[in-house]
Amino acid sequence: MKKILVSTALLAGVLSYAGGFRVSLQGVKQLAMAHTSAHAEDASVAFFNPAGMSFIPSKLSIVAGGFGASNKVTFQNLNTLQSTETDNPIGTPLYAAVAYRPIENLSVGFSFTTPFGSTIQWPSDWEGKEMVQKLELKSFYFQPMVSVKLAPWVSFGASYIYAKGKVNWDKAVTQFGGELNIKDEKASGSGYGFGFYFRPDPKLDVSIAYRSPVDMKAKKGTATFQFPSASIYPLLGLDPSTGQDKFTATLPLVEEYTIGLTYKVTPKWLISADFNYHGWERYSKLTLDFANAPVGNQADPTILVAPKNFKNSKTFRLGTQYAFTDMIFGRLGAYYDESPYSDDHFIAETPSFNTYVITGGVGFKLKQFGVDVAGGYALPQARDVRNAALGFNGQAKAEAFYFGLGLSYNPF
Repeated sequence: MKKILVSTALLAGVLSYAGGFRVSLQGVKQLAMAHTSAHAEDASVAFFNPAGMSFIPSKLSIVAGGFGASNKVTFQNLNTLQSTETDNPIGTPLYAAVAYRPIENLSVGFSFTTPFGSTIQWPSDWEGKEMVQKLELKSFYFQPMVSVKLAPWVSFGASYIYAKGKVNWDKAVTQFGGELNIKDEKASGSGYGFGFYFRPDPKLDVSIAYRSPVDMKAKKGTATFQFPSASIYPLLGLDPSTGQDKFTATLPLVEEYTIGLTYKVTPKWLISADFNYHGWERYSKLTLDFANAPVGNQADPTILVAPKNFKNSKTFRLGTQYAFTDMIFGRLGAYYDESPYSDDHFIAETPSFNTYVITGGVGFKLKQFGVDVAGGYALPQARDVRNAALGFNGQAKAEAFYFGLGLSYNPF
């Protein structure tokens, strides 16, 4: 009983914290053009490819922006025909960056982003309450970086990634009429990124970038059980006064390869395209080490290992911009994003779908200042859920939209 209780509940929540999906909201201008990356007009290029800083027109560039992300997931049990919808609050991803060129061929910069994170909230009494009732995820990437111009037409850049993360997850434990909360606020990890940025012709920009995996290490995670009777706590190796146990885990965030192109068809019209490759196969297994609870499946009974069957995924992006005047720009885009798992591994904590997204926006340039607005509407493809391991079967659908406001300042 103890192994079933923890393995079907705890593992799913920790995996969610690892980031079962990638949130592509790191630049408002970029989102309007399908979140394409080969745009070296201001410091927003820094997250996508640090090498792009060498081609920013001004010596100093500062950008900041934020998004509202609204989504709803619907699950229907095809046997009972009961349908359940999430009641998710609006997510608010943020970004900020600065780039400075102290000498002709050297640029330095810093980027702050929130590339992983969301909140999903199911009704507390829904049929999947043992998997999740509410899950809040937050991640923060801090990236100092440098770029060197190797020639007038090519640059190389690199960045160091320091990541911080938080999770707060509630689910029901119906076997004992209780609840479980998983919480960790101090997970951290590090990684790196690098890339080349090419401008072989004034009409053509080419961006090639790599962002490494980040192993988020949760060293002080707390699992808190609440049961009607405290007599259950000793059976699970929990603190008899609080119902708590500690755990540690290493939670991988995946690597990303990107190739981006921007071509200026005319002085006013440009077209951009990106290809992203995500290394989700790193989720081959997940290992948790509890302080006391003997709920594992290894020789050491406090260690629990669960196999995962994620697969690498791809994203295809196409965007365009047209300058109506020197001050007003219109933008459109569309992209297709693959889910990293199949129907038989669908999880309610981080629902993922093969998704088409349509984007658009406008930009205004007022001398050194820029204001950009963007929006996106997602069309996730319905899934036939067949997760035998969790006993979760039915049909899942979703819808989502995004909107954002970005500011830029290029003083000199």
